[in-house]
Amino acid sequence: MNKKILYALGIVSLMAVGKVNAQQQPSYLDLLKQQPLWVDSVFNKLSTKHKIAQLFFVRAHTNLSKAYQDSVGKVIKREKLGGVVFFQGGPVRQAVLTNKYQQKSKIPLLISIDGEWGLGMRLDSTISYPYQMALGAVQNKELLYKMGLEVAKDFKRIGLHMNLAPDVDVNNNAKNPVINFRSFGENKYNVAEKSAAYLRGMQEGGLLVSIKHFPGHGDTDVDSHYDLPQLKFTKERLDTLELYPFKELIKKGAAGVMIAHMNIPSLDATPNLPSTLSKPIVTDLLKNELGFKGLIISDAMDMKGVTKFFKDGEAEVMGLIAGNDILELAHDTKQAVKKIKQAIKDERISMERIDESVKKVLTAKYWAGLNVKPQIDENNIVEDINRPESQALVQQLADASMTLLKSRDGLAGLTPKKRTVIVNVGTAQATTFQNEIVGTYKNSVSINVDKNANAAAIAAVLKQIEGDDQIVLAIVDTRTRPGNNIPFNKDVKDLITTLSARNAMVAFFANPYNLANLPGIEMARSIVVAYQKEDFMQKAAAAVFTKKLMPTGKLPVTVNTFFKYGDGL
Repeated sequence: MNKKILYALGIVSLMAVGKVNAQQQPSYLDLLKQQPLWVDSVFNKLSTKHKIAQLFFVRAHTNLSKAYQDSVGKVIKREKLGGVVFFQGGPVRQAVLTNKYQQKSKIPLLISIDGEWGLGMRLDSTISYPYQMALGAVQNKELLYKMGLEVAKDFKRIGLHMNLAPDVDVNNNAKNPVINFRSFGENKYNVAEKSAAYLRGMQEGGLLVSIKHFPGHGDTDVDSHYDLPQLKFTKERLDTLELYPFKELIKKGAAGVMIAHMNIPSLDATPNLPSTLSKPIVTDLLKNELGFKGLIISDAMDMKGVTKFFKDGEAEVMGLIAGNDILELAHDTKQAVKKIKQAIKDERISMERIDESVKKVLTAKYWAGLNVKPQIDENNIVEDINRPESQALVQQLADASMTLLKSRDGLAGLTPKKRTVIVNVGTAQATTFQNEIVGTYKNSVSINVDKNANAAAIAAVLKQIEGDDQIVLAIVDTRTRPGNNIPFNKDVKDLITTLSARNAMVAFFANPYNLANLPGIEMARSIVVAYQKEDFMQKAAAAVFTKKLMPTGKLPVTVNTFFKYGDGL
């Protein structure tokens, strides 16, 4: 046979084997049972100090000074830490800095980031998918699975190995200041189902994940970044509600679980003790009762929820005693490592407990391909992580999230024959939604009302609206994150009430909880909830109003007696 043909057949067969191997790669949990030789070879060379250091992940930024970035590099090299958690910055800068940090580390670093809605949660020039609150409205789980695959491609392209996501908290407290729109909603079954699809995509795409915030941060009114929340629920309540998504995703093979900083007397009665530092919660409940075998990651150890009562390295000692494998963002890693070494000498913690976690971290590195020294290609990064198929998926998800409350007849009644007045409340600038509507309904007028408009400005708006006009009322929350307490003054809220009573059709670009803060909005002819301000949501809502898209979303939370979980026509 011709040598060229033989060579070509060989290449084809190698490609086929590569595909099979990729498909057959064991999960992280399966790999833990196999004890890879690389893990043992690295483990056996580590001193006690360097074993402990493998369990620490340091904070890094690429939007801060070179001096800051260099100082992080020195800490990584000097203390031989296990990993890095990146925060704000840019993808190219992060890839370049990751390469530098990896060169400084004898054992490759495990690189992670919070990317609940993709790289855009932290990095500029990257794709942001809809927030989980909007995704909770989507009925097609396959779209969330595809999102997981796309997120994994983006992460791996810039040298990331772990996404500290998804958030599987059941947000059944409308006043929650820290989870809220980051949750898939208030229904435990919906949260478990949607987060499982997203998680499966990421893990099959080759990412480690960390479901959070165990045992459930959804029903708190305190932000653990600033104080220690307390959950006063019974163990039975926690078991049947908050823990449900965690139990389901553990069954489905979640690689990691992040522990929250919360005081939960029904699980551990120790006063002021965060769940992160509780052996009854981390070891007895998560590891023993729920049977979780994967990576256990603390929430950031520099948050007030833990540092308020435990300082100077004591929290890190207690975190390892409790059963955590990875300690994120210790205030002083050098001091903490020293304290842990002393705790071993004092027999507060055994070497076996340390070794168990070190092997789990090293196995995670092996699973992520870090048995080979990593090197990220620094060329064409922005193009590679802004793929057309990803952009198209963002729009598909936005389209699928559109939730029509009240009667569909309201939108059917929108006709080109009548004059259409599009009143945009919240921003003085024209929006994508307005422009799209004007393109379809030529006999239209656009009016923009600033969120701080006074009574005189409101009166001038009302004068422009005639009795036979059809009113489209767009409500836009312009804040960076769509939280509660939309910042409209009383005059603006009164305008919304007046226009709703005049049969307005509402497009709501805000967190749905804010519907409760706008008296009389329930009188509107129809309400399309579009969840957030971004252009992809504005285009999706405009497609509903121009009758190009049939809304299929279901409200993922209960707002009040007028708007309840599962509503959507």
